[in-house]
Amino acid sequence: MNLLTHLLQFNKKELRVKIKVTPSSPKNEVTGIMADGAIKIRIHATPEQGKANEQLVKFLAEELEIDTSNIEIISGHTSSRKEVFIYL
Repeated sequence: MNLLTHLLQFNKKELRVKIKVTPSSPKNEVTGIMADGAIKIRIHATPEQGKANEQLVKFLAEELEIDTSNIEIISGHTSSRKEVFIYL
C-alpha cells in the first residue's frame, strides 16, 4: 500500500488535502508529510501554463485509482502549496 492510499483510507464522500508540490522533478512521487500535515509530492512537469497542476491531478487519480474528474484543486493554482478536494 502506498503512502497516499494509506493516508486517505476514509469512508467519506470527499476529502480536503493540503499538498506541497515540487515541480520539475525527475519523477512523480510522494516524498512524505510536512509538519503542518501537507503531503509532499514531486511532479515531473514544469510549472508553466498549468502543466504541473494537470500532472498533479493525473498522478493523484492514478495513485488513488479514481477518475481525474473526482479531483479538484481549490486553492493554490499558481503556488506550490495547494488545497485539493478529492471526491470519493
